[in-house]
Amino acid sequence: MKKKRLLDIVSSYCSTIIKALPRFRLKPALITLTTFLILVVILVGQGNINGEQDIEIGRVAERDVVADQSVSYIDEQATALRLSAQQHLVPAVFMVSAQIDKEIRVSYSYFVDFSRELLKSIGENILSESYRFAVQSAFPGIFSYDLIDSFFQDPDKEAVLSYSSILLERIINTGIFALPQTGLEQYNPDIIEVLSETGSRELLSRHAVITLDNLENSLPQYSVEGEATVFQERAFNLIRPFLKENVFFSVEQTAQRVADVQVDPVIKYIEQGKRIIRKGFIVTEEAMYELQAINEKVSIRDVRVIIGQILILVLLYGLFVLLGSGKVWGIRIRDSEMYLLTALTFLYLVASAFVRTINLPYGIPSSVMLPTALVIMLPSLLINTSLAVGLSLVLPLASFFSGMFDVSAYLFALVSGVVASIVLHKTEKRMDIIQAGLIIACANCVAMLAVLLSRRSATDDYFFSLFWAAFNGVMSGIIVIGILPPLEQALNAVTKFRLRELSDLNAPLLKRLFTAAPGTYSHSIMVANLSEAACEEIGANSLLARVGAYYHDIGKMEQPLYFVENQEGGHNPQDDIPPRLSATIIRSHVRLGVEKARTAGLPQPIINIIAEHHGNSVISYFYRKALEQDPNISIEDFSYPGAPPKSKESAVVMLADTCEAAARTLEKPTAEAIEKFIQKLINDKVEHRQLIRSALTFGDLEVIKKSFVRVLAAYYHARIKYPDAQQQKPETPPPPQK
Repeated sequence: MKKKRLLDIVSSYCSTIIKALPRFRLKPALITLTTFLILVVILVGQGNINGEQDIEIGRVAERDVVADQSVSYIDEQATALRLSAQQHLVPAVFMVSAQIDKEIRVSYSYFVDFSRELLKSIGENILSESYRFAVQSAFPGIFSYDLIDSFFQDPDKEAVLSYSSILLERIINTGIFALPQTGLEQYNPDIIEVLSETGSRELLSRHAVITLDNLENSLPQYSVEGEATVFQERAFNLIRPFLKENVFFSVEQTAQRVADVQVDPVIKYIEQGKRIIRKGFIVTEEAMYELQAINEKVSIRDVRVIIGQILILVLLYGLFVLLGSGKVWGIRIRDSEMYLLTALTFLYLVASAFVRTINLPYGIPSSVMLPTALVIMLPSLLINTSLAVGLSLVLPLASFFSGMFDVSAYLFALVSGVVASIVLHKTEKRMDIIQAGLIIACANCVAMLAVLLSRRSATDDYFFSLFWAAFNGVMSGIIVIGILPPLEQALNAVTKFRLRELSDLNAPLLKRLFTAAPGTYSHSIMVANLSEAACEEIGANSLLARVGAYYHDIGKMEQPLYFVENQEGGHNPQDDIPPRLSATIIRSHVRLGVEKARTAGLPQPIINIIAEHHGNSVISYFYRKALEQDPNISIEDFSYPGAPPKSKESAVVMLADTCEAAARTLEKPTAEAIEKFIQKLINDKVEHRQLIRSALTFGDLEVIKKSFVRVLAAYYHARIKYPDAQQQKPETPPPPQK
């Protein structure tokens, strides 16, 4: 039985959507469908999180988490450690400078040739001072006096010069390394790589590297077995001034070696049924890492999760179809409004996926970073409060079932959205939105406090969480005030704020009406009073009815004298023209009014009131007059071009317009006479099926009648008839007393 009941519900839902499809306009449907497909890609691409946001490292787990399937995965942390270790084994690369080698050889060779030539030319009998000055002149600042004198006095000068050239070559070939003070600690501590400019490579022990500081202590390693080294120290003293570093650390080459390092990934396995998280135990970093690895694998491989998310979005798309058909809320969603709903839903779900990635302290719902109230306030103000209430329930639920919200995030978003949709119900002024934002902020704080207490969050988290909860509500109100006016213009919406602006009697269109057709202006003011009072009684939009009544006859500005309320002196231009032309002029004020309203950018509901305030009723006076002249006259030529009212407000304006104009013809407008007259007019509208599409009930019509009677009776109340001063005879004065 339960399965049958479930199938009946699904079948009913699908059939409702199918029936609604023809009423769902093609263009919005395509845009909404495209948005739906984009959401499928984005949200499914986010992967499955299995509602694990309530688990955090270092916290006590509130439930068990068990692997529902065997999973092998790459341990990224272990792989990163392996790669880092391998990179630390890369030897630092040093480059040999052939240019410096050449400079050293040329400089010392010149010294050797110079010394031999000098000694040969001056002979053995010169003083050491002469030799010293000659060397200092050729090589200033290179040799000390003691070194020059020591070499000059050496009996084996030629042998020393010969050996020094050999020693110099060995030192150059071995290399003198320029070791940086920092930077080598991140590379192989034992081995370095020496790279020559010709491309040859050699690995050396880092401990055997020769520098200028340890060069003298390393002299023994330059000796060759069987070779006399008696000249080694004296030769080294000669070449020491010419030696300099010729092997340098290469940052680029070393970085390239590091970048070329590749390692095999570390593969780990989780068996099916393994208890990853244990209830009552502290969640470790390793357990959390395994949980994340499972979620990533499941999101990729588990087709069930992907199908589930797509079905959720299909249901969401079906909801949009129902909304667009107007079957749910009893209103017709315009194309522009559907675009707004589509954009808000798309942005909300994408933002839900984004805020999920923000690392917040444990227990703080991610939806605190999401302006749910803002997303709900806009449809509430621009479209319909009931629709906003529905969205406040559906959008957080969609984010929850799509895996974007956990329970706490869903509850916070739900409270924020529902309060935002309700608190604007009686908003009258734009500044009331700020007050609404403060109320939402208080509700957010209460919801946040409940979440924090239930999660046993740390005391330090309370201030941060409550601040952002309040900030969320206040900023939602402020942003709404900023973006509402352009959205009102873009959607041509009938918000209370825009209606109040249009109800200003100093509006340009109304001032023109007052100037061109003062009688019509006065009539419109009275119709507005009647319509507002009646709509308040039946629960309709009284402000919309008032504004619609103000503008319902603006089409009469073109030819005001053809309408009786603007005529003066008793002359009626209609008496001078045929009845058909009179009817044409009267009928045209509806079409002209619609054109003027569209040119002025009035909202569509007001334009509807202008177009429907006569419905398709017959101009009976001129029709009967024409029938007397031609019995075959067509009734369509004497019918208004509009359609019967489709809203309560439009129907009330129609009735108010008819009753106010007719009430002027009563000779004795007592309350009883007005009531009977209004009842007759209402019955006539019902009989001619002018109210069949307005959703007004007979109970509403009774309330409207009583409201009209009360207002008109007060307006046409009986006055005391004072006699004319010229007709009043003066009293005869009493005779004078004697």
